[in-house]
Amino acid sequence: MAGEFVPEGPDLKEMGEEELWELINDNRHRISLGVRPCIVIPYLRQARVLTEMDEDEILSCHNLTNRCMRTSYMLDLLRTQGRNGAVALLESLMIHYPTLYTQVTGRKPSTEPSRFSGLIKYSELTEYLVRAVTGMQKELQEARCEAGRMSARCASLELEIGQIMEQEEKSRCLQSENERMQRYLCSLQREVTKLKDEKCDLYIRYTAAIEEQSAVNERLHNLNLQVYQLQTDLQNVQTETDIQKKLSFRCVSTPETPQLQEEVRSLRCQLAKAEKLDPARQDILAQDLAEAIDSQVELAGQLRCYREENEQLLRDKQGLLDQKQCLSLQVEQLTLDCKMHQQKSTLIQSQMRALQAERDQAYLSRDEAQAMIARILAEKDTLRCQLVELQEKFFSLQTTHNSRQQRQSSDELEVGWESLRSSCEEFRVPARRRLCRSNAVNPMSLSSSNSEYEDAAASSVRSRNAEPPSPESIRRRQKVLNADSSCETAESDYLLDDFVFLPSVGSEDKQTPRFSSSSGSSSCGLNLLRTLAPPFLVRSRPKAIRVNGRVLSISFQGEKLLSQLTVVGGNKTGVFVHQVTEGSAAHTVGISNGAQIVEVKYEQNHKALKMVLEDSTLEEAMWALGQVTGLCHLSLRPRQDDYEALLQQLRSCETSSGDSFYVRVNMSLPAGPGGTLAVSCNDILHVTNTQPAGTEDMWYASQVHPCQLLDLQSGTVPNYYRAQRLLIRAIEEMSFQAKKSPKICRVVAQNKQKAVRIVSTGRLGRNPLWVSVEDEKTKSVDTGATSAPKGCVTLMPYTLVTPHYPPICRPVLLLPTVLGRILDKKLAGWQGFQLCEPEVLSSSEHTARLQRSEILEECEQEHCCYTLQSVEKVMKKGIHCVLPLGLDCVRRLHRSEIFPIIIYVGQTARSARKLRSKLQRHGQSEDQLLACSSSEEPLLDKLPCLYHSVAPDSWCDQTSLLNSLRTVIWEEQKKIVWVEPDLW
Repeated sequence: MAGEFVPEGPDLKEMGEEELWELINDNRHRISLGVRPCIVIPYLRQARVLTEMDEDEILSCHNLTNRCMRTSYMLDLLRTQGRNGAVALLESLMIHYPTLYTQVTGRKPSTEPSRFSGLIKYSELTEYLVRAVTGMQKELQEARCEAGRMSARCASLELEIGQIMEQEEKSRCLQSENERMQRYLCSLQREVTKLKDEKCDLYIRYTAAIEEQSAVNERLHNLNLQVYQLQTDLQNVQTETDIQKKLSFRCVSTPETPQLQEEVRSLRCQLAKAEKLDPARQDILAQDLAEAIDSQVELAGQLRCYREENEQLLRDKQGLLDQKQCLSLQVEQLTLDCKMHQQKSTLIQSQMRALQAERDQAYLSRDEAQAMIARILAEKDTLRCQLVELQEKFFSLQTTHNSRQQRQSSDELEVGWESLRSSCEEFRVPARRRLCRSNAVNPMSLSSSNSEYEDAAASSVRSRNAEPPSPESIRRRQKVLNADSSCETAESDYLLDDFVFLPSVGSEDKQTPRFSSSSGSSSCGLNLLRTLAPPFLVRSRPKAIRVNGRVLSISFQGEKLLSQLTVVGGNKTGVFVHQVTEGSAAHTVGISNGAQIVEVKYEQNHKALKMVLEDSTLEEAMWALGQVTGLCHLSLRPRQDDYEALLQQLRSCETSSGDSFYVRVNMSLPAGPGGTLAVSCNDILHVTNTQPAGTEDMWYASQVHPCQLLDLQSGTVPNYYRAQRLLIRAIEEMSFQAKKSPKICRVVAQNKQKAVRIVSTGRLGRNPLWVSVEDEKTKSVDTGATSAPKGCVTLMPYTLVTPHYPPICRPVLLLPTVLGRILDKKLAGWQGFQLCEPEVLSSSEHTARLQRSEILEECEQEHCCYTLQSVEKVMKKGIHCVLPLGLDCVRRLHRSEIFPIIIYVGQTARSARKLRSKLQRHGQSEDQLLACSSSEEPLLDKLPCLYHSVAPDSWCDQTSLLNSLRTVIWEEQKKIVWVEPDLW
């Protein structure tokens, strides 16, 4: 800066009021952006262009929501002070913002006394500069300490990262061991399948042997029957033969004898033949029977062996199943540990980036402070040199003047001796040693001698010497001090015009002192008032009312506050006072209907608490006002027109309250008696009343049309804390059923709709739908008994959502990722779809876009990545951009107001077999698809938006799946996008 040429602008002392303010207004935007009011206000207060009330309004007004508005309001207040306000502002810029001062005025900043206008006394200006340098030294020391802490913190984080990397390496080893065990398990399953096939073959052979044995037995039985029949016939023939013999002996007729003999002969021949054939047949049958018995014994032995082998295989199978279950549990545990370590590493990296940014900022602040201290020291040395030169000139002039007086005549010396003596005594400066550079003094050592410095500063008003002036100089300047005190008295009188003094509220028997305007002068009256030391100031009302913009702060006794007043409204319209009980403390202090309650402050358990009710619901406001016990402070804003409009809507039944917000349901609730609304998980509800009449712990809500912002079926639903208890109970029942019968629970979970969605408040630490309670001392959220009326856990049954209406075609993201890589090119081939292409960036451009969070996902090639600009380029064409990315890109797209269509295709072993050929063509397997699906499905519930799920049984091949996806994309494009706030 020293080597640069800065053109000198016009002298500020020669410029008028209008010229100065025209110069400031030309640079108003630059001043509003670059100036912090809390830094320049102390100088403006010391210059007496701003009062304490002005400072309070600038720094704590509710209407001034950011720094630019506060700075602009400060400029408006300074404009009312005329030329002094402009000069004081430029001088404060010259001290605290020298670069901005040069840009505004075109002059170099300098701390020479001649460059100041004289609004602040020279001694006070020197003291202010010393305090500024001391403050900068403290800030520099704090910055160095903070940098040391940041360095230690970075070292500890690096150590933790190393430990996490070691744990990640161990998890990789365990994962590889798990994969090896899975492969070994698959080989054992294949061997079991082979044994089962051999067992089936043996059963078939055994069945065939049994059938052959039954055929042999049947044949043997038939042969036995034939032998028995032949024996019976033989006995009959023998009997008949004997009878014939007997008859032949008895019969004497000769003609029949030859015939009978022929028959006997033939029968004997047949009998001989029969006797010859019978033993052979019996031998054959006996031999067949022996063979059949041997084969039966052999088959029985084989069957026994097969049964023993079957039992052994069943025992082996049970052991393998137990081993598989143990391995699956270990895999799940390792997967959870790996995810936890990944989340921890991500969090630690983000913290490291934040710490590095803070460290860089601390280094910059330290460098700036060092540069400013060096510049101030250089200016101080220059001023000291100038002071020494002026002192030498003064001494030389004094010596010349004395020598001239000695050369005058003795008569003139006698005549004018008295006047000369008085003039010398008046202007003589006491002899002192020359100024020299002294060592730095510890600022903490100055605290013990503050009173001495204050007395010296008070006695050296407008003194231009390094030491205090003489008593004559003090008496000569007494008039100036009287003038300043009269100005301060007038200003104090102006501030006290609207206030009266009251005694303590609790003492009723004490009388209020009264003062008349004719009791004396204004200064005497002010001194009398100051000696009485009243407890507090109030206007001409029973209690203190302070006007801060359009917000009134009222203090009164708020015992049973809800019995003193009733409220209406909600988060959409604001909470208004509806009725005030006559004779109550609220009625006494002047609270009337139509005032909006902005804020309530009270004391509980010796802690000062503050609740902001400006955007709270009616339920929150009722609970907050019910917590008040004792003295309270209400901040009210008069909004009579809005209150009348709300009452008219309530009378015409256009609305039931002033509440209106949208929530996403994270659990399924059945319909119940009394008009309870049945809702499912991931439904969107429009809550229109948080305190419906005739119900307790209920909200009145309506289901929302998916494509338009219209209310459909209406009814009551449990409020936040009642739904939270129901959610906890549902989770407990699900966990109990899962422990009792995991297989049945797994089958039911596959067939039924999703019951709950686990969402927690994350870093918020409190309910985002509930009123915030702040401690006035610590300004921290109280999560104890004052944060909620009931026990609050982190589970959220409802989450707030906001509607978005994408004007153009939304990008498409297919999940699981393995299936999306296969179908993305098919979708990109359709009309109206285009695949997102990666970009190759340079190293500097890659780093810059990475800092701006414009990189969605990295590719395998170096500096090749998918960027936000490539997605926007496709969307500008009015077509769908197909994203070949993962779930991590969703939040980055949401930050840029891009809301993709997320489609999750559910997978089972049966559906994965339908895509076997496609998976093998892309180098993937069915197991990898199922593993990817099971790992990405739980992450869908953590997304801040809704997604569409395609059932695995709704398609049979790739063509039908693509047709289903086309229909889903067309339907999702017409729907409203509901987005949750980022809870993580």
